[in-house]
Amino acid sequence: MAKSNPQTIDTNQPEPRWPAVVALLATGVLYLVLPEQLTAGPSWVLLAVIVALLIPTIASHRMGQIRLNRIFGFASSAVITFALAWSFGTLVARLPGKRQAPIELLRSAAALWLSNVLVFACWYWRLDAGGPHARDLRPTHTEGAFLFPQMLLKSGKAWKPGFVDYLFLAFNTSTAFSPTDVPVLSRWAKLLMMVQSAISLGTLAILAARAINIL
Repeated sequence: MAKSNPQTIDTNQPEPRWPAVVALLATGVLYLVLPEQLTAGPSWVLLAVIVALLIPTIASHRMGQIRLNRIFGFASSAVITFALAWSFGTLVARLPGKRQAPIELLRSAAALWLSNVLVFACWYWRLDAGGPHARDLRPTHTEGAFLFPQMLLKSGKAWKPGFVDYLFLAFNTSTAFSPTDVPVLSRWAKLLMMVQSAISLGTLAILAARAINIL
């Protein structure tokens, strides 16, 4: 009788989607912190749009409508990215006139920096190796846009990245302006990380430093 391998684990469990949902909602809440002079319309509109897009996103996932799920998922991330870029550009444009109080400037910079981390974590999570649904269909994660350290370990256990892994990657990119323990293999991922690093650099090195200098 063949003996079962004790190291075999069940890899067919679908990846939980709720961390990405929480990240999107948190981005909408952070947008409420920004003054309306920096937002594309009333600050509550982004959170309302996110909720409106998340409802069909979650519903299509539960019904197995993968194509619709991807469309609504990409739409929610694209809307947040546009809003983030708008606010960042508006804040930079208002700096020469010193039209914001120092505390307000620091609060806006912190909200934009955290939003930058969350929205790009969502992009990496949604795009890497075909997205979460495509990763669910594979027994283990052996290739993708990022080379996670677990992919090189020969422990006999299957491993797949989750949202927290992409959040950690996005946090490191915004903090160190470069990947740390996760090499980048894909060109689209390199371009996205360049954009994220540029936004983070502008937020931390220009906006926060300016606010501290004028306190």
